Amino acid sequence: MSDIPLFFERLNRRAFLGASALGAASVALSACTTTDVAPPPVTAAPSDPAFGDAASMYAARVDEGYQLPAIPVAKVDPKFVRQIVSDPTGEKPGTIVVDTSEHFLYLVRDGGKAIRYGVSLGKAGFGWTGSAVVQARKKWPVWTPPPEMIQRRPELAKYKDGMPPGPHSPLGARALYLFRDGKDTMYRLHGTPEWDSIGKNASSGCVRFMNQDIIDLYSRVDGVAPVFVRPNLSAAGKIAAVSDRTAEPIDAGVPKDAEMLR
Repeated sequence: MSDIPLFFERLNRRAFLGASALGAASVALSACTTTDVAPPPVTAAPSDPAFGDAASMYAARVDEGYQLPAIPVAKVDPKFVRQIVSDPTGEKPGTIVVDTSEHFLYLVRDGGKAIRYGVSLGKAGFGWTGSAVVQARKKWPVWTPPPEMIQRRPELAKYKDGMPPGPHSPLGARALYLFRDGKDTMYRLHGTPEWDSIGKNASSGCVRFMNQDIIDLYSRVDGVAPVFVRPNLSAAGKIAAVSDRTAEPIDAGVPKDAEMLR
């Protein structure tokens, strides 16, 4: 009987040592496992949904109830397709810069980047340089030719009270109205059904976009935005004299139901 306590004492000591060894092994295994397990995959930041392949960006769509036809992008010079580029303007994010020499419009973004759109310039757009702000905007605006345009082109008299919006409207799917010192410059950034005029000087209008592009720009300008229209992006172009005249009117004014931006 005197050996029983000694037996249990030895048994308990062995159990304790075994448990300790097992615990140490578990800790070691756990540490090894933690080190060897691959870290969770890094999820890339989502790309801008407005930029995919050209066919997708310029595909047919229904917009605000209007059927917008596809742009045959194979016939468009690739440099005029909407794209993200290194910002060549040096302006702060949110600024719009029109380079009339290259027929490009830039919307400056963060990180030294800009969205570049191909545009067409009418007589008004080509001859007008300076600064302004986007003060109003309108989806699918009614186009009302000004009296002086009707005088030159009497066939437009049927639209003196306004041409209903639609894919064939000269103002296209969107219009952004530029002001200076609180006054309408008559200068517009707007869509056009004449996609093949992009990169050229059209007979009328200010700055024309393919309709899918003006829809994209419109979605990104939801407040007053500074606009610079320059003959080029050189240092001399940036300090070129501001034109005091307003653009040749292409409509009768800002529609009453346009959204005024703050």
